[in-house]
Amino acid sequence: MTIEKASQAAYLVAALLFILALAGLSRHESARLGNTFGIGGMALALIATVALAIDGDLSGTGLALLLVATAVGAAIGLYRAGKVEMTGMPELIALLHSFVGLAAVLVGWNGYLHVEADPGGAEAAALASQDLLGIHSAEVFIGVFIGAVTFTGSVVAFLKLSARINSRPLVLPGKNLLNLGALAVFVLLTVWFVIDPHLWLLIAVTVVALALGWHLVASIGGGDMPVVVSMLNSYSGWAAAASGFLLSNDLLIVTGALVGSSGAYLSYIMCKAMNRSFLSVIAGGFGIEAGPSDDTDYGEHREIQADAVAKLLSTAQSVIITPGYGMAVAQAQYGVAELTRKLRDKGVDVKFGIHPVAGRLPGHMNVLLAEAKVPYDVVLEMDEINDDFARTSVVLVIGANDTVNPAATDDPSSPIAGMPVLKVWEAAEVIIFKRSMASGYAGVQNPLFFRENSAMLFGDAKERVNDILRSF
Repeated sequence: MTIEKASQAAYLVAALLFILALAGLSRHESARLGNTFGIGGMALALIATVALAIDGDLSGTGLALLLVATAVGAAIGLYRAGKVEMTGMPELIALLHSFVGLAAVLVGWNGYLHVEADPGGAEAAALASQDLLGIHSAEVFIGVFIGAVTFTGSVVAFLKLSARINSRPLVLPGKNLLNLGALAVFVLLTVWFVIDPHLWLLIAVTVVALALGWHLVASIGGGDMPVVVSMLNSYSGWAAAASGFLLSNDLLIVTGALVGSSGAYLSYIMCKAMNRSFLSVIAGGFGIEAGPSDDTDYGEHREIQADAVAKLLSTAQSVIITPGYGMAVAQAQYGVAELTRKLRDKGVDVKFGIHPVAGRLPGHMNVLLAEAKVPYDVVLEMDEINDDFARTSVVLVIGANDTVNPAATDDPSSPIAGMPVLKVWEAAEVIIFKRSMASGYAGVQNPLFFRENSAMLFGDAKERVNDILRSF
């Protein structure tokens, strides 16, 4: 068997492993195995690609550069994966998406330089003899466009998620027309480039795509950022698929299609959970205007101390815990897991209510709770638990804000109006763990803090949970 045939066989096996990885990651119990499948598929694909390059006409210098780039990339990946906290995962993933987009842009430009910019070369002649030159030009142009949109969009998402820039949506005059105009310009330039490829056309579409990617994500508010992460995941997949067509690499096409379609479907599911239009979010907030500033006087809030919370929990028959990003920041999941065990030992019915967009990454809270060994069977999704709040003695809101905001159902003028939320206020008592009275990531005040059955437990969530455990 030749190296080429062996590599193609390895690509097929790697593609199957990637499919198994997605299947494994769809459930808590099989997530670890899914990760193993994904690692194995990527390692196999990488080995096959290097072997194929060595078997080809790769020079000694080229091989050295390839091996050095692989080693450097692996070292950076291992370092970042070992260092990053769970709270930093959303922005890290957004940054990794930007690398995929940039790679797609570079692959597209490389394709142009080897074919369209060198019409007398062997590659151009081979494509022209098969009447495939126009298809190649379209692949170059579309690949560069998708990659550039992914690159700048992911950079903006990284900056927002890491709080380096404001999370509020950017609302430029005629922003929807700007997005539609950029898409129209892309279509016109693509037709022009296929008919008569010129360097300035490729430069123009790169600039337009970079600006569009920046504007699309900048126009999306903080409340929708979890959707943005999965949406950019989809974009990066399509960028990889476009590069696969350009490089005639079947595995890259399959892998990109898997990532692109799964990311798009996840974005759709999350949009439904947030009562957002899928098309409006992927179009950069099309039709969504920034809400008015909230200066409503909700009255005075009530404070409570940890020992009082411990007494309240000791007499409760049922408790629901609704975690949010604040729990991740404080790394309070281990204390919460210990509190759960103590309450269950006392005969208290304890459940967790997880909003689909709790945290800043799909599945963020589920991963944290699984890490702390919280049993899977007590971790329920919003649709499964929302009817239970009215029959619950105590709800502990630990670091959540926008996902438990009653303004979503009570205030039609709220920027989060219509967003399905956890109806924690229907419980007998609601204890809110929070550092301060500041608004949530969407920049919206929460009337829950001022309700008669609500009490604020201020301070670091990890420390307050430990105080409650000591009071027991």
